[in-house]
Amino acid sequence: MSSIQTVEENNPDISHPHPVSRRGFLKSGSLLAAGLALGLPWFGGCTKSVDEAEAIWNELARELKGELLRPDYSGFARRAAPWALQYKDNVLPRAIARCMDKEDVKACILWARKHQIPIVARSGGHSYGGYSTTPGLMIDVSAMNGVLYDPATKLLRAEGGARNRQVFEAGKKYDVSITHGRCFEVGVAGLVLGGGIGFDMRMNGYTCDKLVETEVVLANGDIITCSESQNSDLFWACRGGGGGNFGIHTSFVFKTFGTGTITIFNIIWDERPEELLLASQRMIANVPDTLGLKLNVTVVKKGGVSKLQVSILGSFQGDKESLKHILAPMTTVQEPVSVSIEQKSYWEGNEIISEPGEPEYAHERSRFIKSYLTPDAIAVIVDHLRDWPGTSEQASWKFFLLGGAIDSRRPDEMAMVHRGYTMLSSIDLVWSEKDSESVVARNKAWLDRFHEQMLPHTSRHCYQNFIDPRQEDYLYAYYGRNLERLKEVKRKYDPDNIFTYPQAIPL
Repeated sequence: MSSIQTVEENNPDISHPHPVSRRGFLKSGSLLAAGLALGLPWFGGCTKSVDEAEAIWNELARELKGELLRPDYSGFARRAAPWALQYKDNVLPRAIARCMDKEDVKACILWARKHQIPIVARSGGHSYGGYSTTPGLMIDVSAMNGVLYDPATKLLRAEGGARNRQVFEAGKKYDVSITHGRCFEVGVAGLVLGGGIGFDMRMNGYTCDKLVETEVVLANGDIITCSESQNSDLFWACRGGGGGNFGIHTSFVFKTFGTGTITIFNIIWDERPEELLLASQRMIANVPDTLGLKLNVTVVKKGGVSKLQVSILGSFQGDKESLKHILAPMTTVQEPVSVSIEQKSYWEGNEIISEPGEPEYAHERSRFIKSYLTPDAIAVIVDHLRDWPGTSEQASWKFFLLGGAIDSRRPDEMAMVHRGYTMLSSIDLVWSEKDSESVVARNKAWLDRFHEQMLPHTSRHCYQNFIDPRQEDYLYAYYGRNLERLKEVKRKYDPDNIFTYPQAIPL
């Protein structure tokens, strides 16, 4: 295979701290708060003395090629923090294992099982529910981020810690891509395991539709390959069953598609949101699969008054004039305040319409929509946005256009059950540290009311990659008719429920 490797010079987040002293280890506030000096009850189901606990951690450190970071390491809190910042102080791991290869991952799992210590895998850390953390051992695979492309087979192999940016840069050299998300810092592992959406999905399917093989370290330490011909039941489950349920993935192999020239667009209006939303529904009823689109209705507070803005962002595999004709149902309703339509290479265009995906305080609640928005549904959206209580940031309702190649797969062909929908909608609430607890509470109550009052106009299904701690009946919402089969796979490959979190697939 031709090789494109991400090296440390290009990833300053990879560091190799000096070993932590025993004295420094004991002085860590988080460890003392955990009662280490009195013994830790989750070591083997019994308490351990300080020296015994220290010896157990040192045992793991000796087995790893990578570093075992302890809480007195200067960058520990930053490495432990999830993307969703509201969860950063909920729980801190007792250590972070910076794994360098699959053998490190295996060593972590077997060590944790031996000492009955809870574990969690961390790749990009973008779990919307903050589920990529643990009171035990965080198994961090982000240093395993190499990307290889084979021009002969047109297959791309990404290690388990690779992020969208690294896969994007790897494909750029050969003019090939996979369906990737807009946020460059999102881990490819989480993206593909929960489905994977992006502007290319109507032409090429979800990210998981392009997966042909994955390597997984199981709860018993076995390292297996999953594909249509090997461990096919687990391969079925990995494509949409969500991360953190069956094992820790150390590599993924994808079919790629060729790239060329695209037309990107970003158009903004600040008046007549109801009419624009209605026009958007007429527009998307007749668009080709070559169009990828996200529509946002964003609200901010100005002088205590809610100001609404409608925008559309996306890419089109065609020329500017053809795109303008497609978008005419919206652009003729009201003159936009901002119009950007540019023909670019695939790579230049996606750089413009993508974003880093930096950590933030946010809560997103999603619904899949089967047909189109009615005037009643549009009234619910606009009325709730106008009644937004307000934070120091913003809130929005949005949809991602679905259909096309997504619907060429059956809902039971893989765990990613969400096929046959027109849109994936979501309500996104963003706040900051400036906002008081009472302000955040009022806004979350508003978010919940909005989410429930959209239910008559949507399906009951939600996107598992927008995992939602406040979602009722979440297993059905994420997995629908595929849930029972996912439970069977869980019982087979993780019978002791080693890989678990609050919304995990149960035994």
